[in-house]
Amino acid sequence: MVVDQIRAATQDLLAALTPEQLKKISAPFDTPDHQVWTYLPGAVPGLPLHELSAAQEALAVRLLELVYSERGLADFRGVMVAEIIVRGLKDPLQVAETGGWEGSTVGDRYYFRVLGDPAGDEPWAWRLNGHHLALHVTLVDGAISFTPQFFGSNPAEVRTGPNAGRRFLAAEQDLGFQLLHALEPGQLEIAVVSDEAPDDILTRHDPVADPSRLHRGLPYGDMNADQRQLLSLLIGQYVGRAAGPIGLQTWQDITDQGIERLTFAWAGQTQPGEGHPHYYSIAGPTFLAEYDNTQDNANHIHSVWRDLRNDWGTDLLAAHYAMHR
Repeated sequence: MVVDQIRAATQDLLAALTPEQLKKISAPFDTPDHQVWTYLPGAVPGLPLHELSAAQEALAVRLLELVYSERGLADFRGVMVAEIIVRGLKDPLQVAETGGWEGSTVGDRYYFRVLGDPAGDEPWAWRLNGHHLALHVTLVDGAISFTPQFFGSNPAEVRTGPNAGRRFLAAEQDLGFQLLHALEPGQLEIAVVSDEAPDDILTRHDPVADPSRLHRGLPYGDMNADQRQLLSLLIGQYVGRAAGPIGLQTWQDITDQGIERLTFAWAGQTQPGEGHPHYYSIAGPTFLAEYDNTQDNANHIHSVWRDLRNDWGTDLLAAHYAMHR
């Protein structure tokens, strides 16, 4: 069972750490800052990745491999590659692409933390936070919560130098434009909610996402079959970062809550290109995703997936505490 594997992999990682490292990585599950998170640069609580030895890093990667799909891992490494490029670092790109965080100047921007005791019976969690990256996994009674989840990239596309032409989180942009351009004029009047894109995702890094900040947009139920397929593929860019069983459960939840109630809203420029800021949101009863590419002359991506019912394992925890009251 994947939950048991995640539990064992986390215990293996903790057992390999020094006492000083354990102090940095560990916190109680009910720590006051449990739901405090950010995708902005700067130090956050936890153990910096660059302090892991090669052997410890292999254990951390094993844990990521249990929770994330191959594409999810590729996106994770892409965030770090973009960080290397934008900072003009001398580290070889292999630092982020194949591992090797130890002593690297990119690993100092990402922090691993374990909340609670993975060896016990009570709820626990682990998280990996840093610039343009926020991964949160909560485990309760054999079930998993996978959100909030944030992936960003600066640059979105490398425009100069030896890596010119390389793109990050490209499908999130391309599928968004494909869906927009597949809509009929009457549908566009509903889907395009503003000529100006917001300067960031509207839910920011709030502990609890507020869907009322978003425009409603065009419902899935008002799309034709081809348009629905494109929206499903776009949702898959977010859900598909999760390992198979976790992603399948998310799709089941979306379907159970009424996929026809999902809406697609667009703001900003309707053609891609340098200096063309754009934004979209996908929202439903339980699922919310936002994407923007507005900063740095529209070459700086933010994207987030929130579960309106179960961020931080909220529903799972409610059931757990009701059972054990």
